[in-house]
Amino acid sequence: MPSPSLHDRRRLLNDDELAGVPWLAHLERGVRGRVEAELRIGEAAPGDLICRVGRPATYWFGVVEGLLKMSTDTAGGQTITYSGLTPGGWFGEGTTMKREPYRYNVQALRKSLVAGLPVDTFHWLLDHSIGFNRFVMNQLNERLAQFIGAIEADRTPNPEQRVARSLAALVNPVLFPGVGEVLRITQQELAYLVGLSRQRVNEALQALAAQGLLRIEYGGLRILDLGALRSPPESLARLPP
Repeated sequence: MPSPSLHDRRRLLNDDELAGVPWLAHLERGVRGRVEAELRIGEAAPGDLICRVGRPATYWFGVVEGLLKMSTDTAGGQTITYSGLTPGGWFGEGTTMKREPYRYNVQALRKSLVAGLPVDTFHWLLDHSIGFNRFVMNQLNERLAQFIGAIEADRTPNPEQRVARSLAALVNPVLFPGVGEVLRITQQELAYLVGLSRQRVNEALQALAAQGLLRIEYGGLRILDLGALRSPPESLARLPP
């Protein structure tokens, strides 16, 4: 008998999980109670697809715990990774606003808690909450800057630059406010997201650590200089090849 789907495993959020939803604090009095009753959360196992290309958007999703990957597959069978999705990050607002099918897949890289707000409730908030509108506009603006940075990073042949820009995106305090002081990620997970081998990612991290931009700790990476990681690629050209 097949195991229940993520949708079948959904439930209401507890108080701690609600505290990890960053946009709830922006809602006006009288609005938040209705929305909390509509929110659902489920545990995604590694490999589970939260969003699938061609499927209609039914929820606006967010990461409460864990790590997800946003990607698509080319006609030639290659996988193009757009972004990693870390705690506190809500994604797919453009697709949700347009009520269109997904143009990307979102997959869990490890066991993750994923929350969802029904599409109809999302649109109700757009119609009734100024605070929610401001949050969504800020999200879209920040995401545009993130994808511009991703394009720059993807076009550079320097692995250190690619890893640096990818790390900066994963700890973006606006898009992923739940990350905290240490990014909980393995070098293999980072390799999946960056599109490099684990060995090359390790070499890049050692080089970045030598520059004082981060510290490699047990279970993750402590970011010491986010501004330098975000810098244009030429400013990292001093890193060893």
